[in-house]
Amino acid sequence: MPITLYKRPGGKVFHYRGTINGQRLRGSTGTAKKAIAERFISQLEEKHWKGDFDGPEAILRFSDAAAHYRMAERSHRFLQMVEDYWKDTLVKSIASGAVRKAAMALYPKATGATRNRHVIVPTQAVINHAASLDLCSPLKVERFPENYKIKTPVTWEWVQAFMAASNPHLAALCCFMFLTGARVSEAINLRWEDVDLVKRRAKIRQTKIGDERNAHLPAALIAAIANIDSDRERGSKVFKYSTRNTANPQWVKACKRAGIPFYSFHCCRHGFATSLLHKGVDPITVSKLGGWKSAQHVFETYGHAMSDDTLADRLTDTPVTPAAAVSMQTIGKTKG
Repeated sequence: MPITLYKRPGGKVFHYRGTINGQRLRGSTGTAKKAIAERFISQLEEKHWKGDFDGPEAILRFSDAAAHYRMAERSHRFLQMVEDYWKDTLVKSIASGAVRKAAMALYPKATGATRNRHVIVPTQAVINHAASLDLCSPLKVERFPENYKIKTPVTWEWVQAFMAASNPHLAALCCFMFLTGARVSEAINLRWEDVDLVKRRAKIRQTKIGDERNAHLPAALIAAIANIDSDRERGSKVFKYSTRNTANPQWVKACKRAGIPFYSFHCCRHGFATSLLHKGVDPITVSKLGGWKSAQHVFETYGHAMSDDTLADRLTDTPVTPAAAVSMQTIGKTKG
């Protein structure tokens, strides 16, 4: 049945229905003018025949690819901006160089890491998802160089000093981030119904990757949370701060009161990963415990070398006691 125009009873806007190459179509033209509506269905027919003759890639727009991506419930962080940028651009015309130009246009003063994360990653993810559905060819985009800054991780000793100089809410917030690896936004949004002190578990809604994970609560963290004076009503936050901006001034003051170096919220998550790695926990386990998707990212970002040059002693699992050290010195003198 060819595409025909019609109006619904009492309506002014033209709608269409019919079949093109075996595919049944229906919808609204969005206009009350017949001439425009006729042009609309003419372009619709041309589009579908072109897709049939030349393949789906000939008509696939970025907006269509993004819709498929969203329907698959993939992570859509930073997707809206690139979706607005590409709009109805045909996917086949989006090459690697065009994506890099888009990143520079959208973030002219940003670092390479920001351009990669906010533009290249979501654009490539959308197109490659469409490619997995056989709708287009896959896309590979060269990333911008990233200069990784080695951040100083906090230690448990630093956390304890901070907690001693803080109110119960702030102390528990710091302890929670260090012992679970939670990001500050995830910690601040923790609700009382997400915490089970008996089972020693907390549900962390991971803002960066759009997922959830259950974190174990060490005894010190349970004590810190139990020390919070709160009504603990369902829906209320465990930590009283509405945003990181409201917590930050108190964070700075606590560092000054404790007489310790100022470290940012994220340094607690950094300390979580670094401390576990230095205690011999493998990167795959650390990435799982802290909610990182890539063990390689954990290793490259948090696997800083330790400065202790006696670590080789661990290879024999035989500790060097003071008496043994004296004995070895005696042997050395004898051989001399």
